[in-house]
Amino acid sequence: MTNPTPEKVECLIIGSGPAGYTAAIYAARADMKPVLYEGLQPGGQLTITTEVENYPGYPDGVMGPEMMDLFKKQAVRLGADVRFGMVTSVEFTNGGPQKVMVDGTHEIIADTVIISTGASAKWLGIPSEQRLNGSGVSACAVCDGFFYRNSDVAIVGAGDTACEEASYLAKICSKVYMLVRKDEFRASKAMQHRVMNTPNIEVLFNTETDEILGENTVEAVRVKNNQSGETREIPIKGFFVAIGHTPNTSIFKPYIHMDEQGYILTKPGTSYTNVEGVFCAGDAQDKVYRQAVTAAGSGCMAALDAERWLAARGEVIAGA
Repeated sequence: MTNPTPEKVECLIIGSGPAGYTAAIYAARADMKPVLYEGLQPGGQLTITTEVENYPGYPDGVMGPEMMDLFKKQAVRLGADVRFGMVTSVEFTNGGPQKVMVDGTHEIIADTVIISTGASAKWLGIPSEQRLNGSGVSACAVCDGFFYRNSDVAIVGAGDTACEEASYLAKICSKVYMLVRKDEFRASKAMQHRVMNTPNIEVLFNTETDEILGENTVEAVRVKNNQSGETREIPIKGFFVAIGHTPNTSIFKPYIHMDEQGYILTKPGTSYTNVEGVFCAGDAQDKVYRQAVTAAGSGCMAALDAERWLAARGEVIAGA
C-alpha cells in the first residue's frame, strides 16, 4: 500500500558507494537533510572487493567493505538519513519537484535528486568466477593488478578497455594472457597495435574460458579453442574480466539523456543532467575512470551543485 501522504525531502540520493556516501556527507554539512537509499548492494562494488590500496588516506590499505562502512558512518554522523531500500520508479520534471517511488510503496517528493547508482561489471557466468571473486578474480585491473606484480595473469576481453587493462598489467606482471573469443579484436587499431607490440602479452584468439582453477585462490585457467575444441590449462595467479560494465540506470531512461550504453550524460565539468534539479555522480556517468576516488569526487560535485541550484532558486530547506 502506498503511503497516503508522500514524504517530502530536500535532497534524495539514490544509491550508495563512494559517490552516494560522499554526496550525503556534503549535503548533510550543507544542512540539506539528505535521505539516501542504498539499493540492492549497500556500499556498491567495493563491498565485493578485498584490499584497497590506491585510495588516499589509507597508507596500509583497507578492505573494501570496511572502507564503505566508514563512509556510511561518517555520513550518518553528520546527519544523513541512510536507509535500506530500492528505488523502483521515478517521475522527473524539469525544475521539479521530483517524484520517486521506493520499494513500490513509499512515495517521496524531492526538491533535488542525486543519482549514484553505479555500474555493474559484466561477468562470464561460470561458477568458479564468483567463488574466487576477490581471491584472484577481478573486474578491475587498475584496482587489483598491483597484487599480482611479477606473476602470470590472464584477462578476458577484446575491446579498448581490455586492451588498456592488458597493457597496464603488462607493466607490472611477468606474463599476460589475453583471451579473445573471436578471431579479431573489437578495439581500435591503435590499441590493437599497442597490445600486439608488447612482448609479455600473449593473445589467444578463438579462445573461451572453460573454468578457473583453484581451491581458495586462482591457480590456473582452463581454456578452450572454440575452433578445434582443444583445451589446455594455463598456470596463473590473477584472472581479470574486462568485457564491459552495465550502468544501473534503466529506470531513469524515460527522463534522463544517456549514451548508447546507458551511461548518464552530464554537462561537462558538472553533475547536471538534462533535467533541472536532477544530478548524477559516480560510475553511472563515468565509463572512463571508474575508480573509488573519482566517484567520491563526483559525489562531492553533485552535492555542491544541488546546494547551489537550490540556493539560486531561493528554495527553503525542507522541514525548516
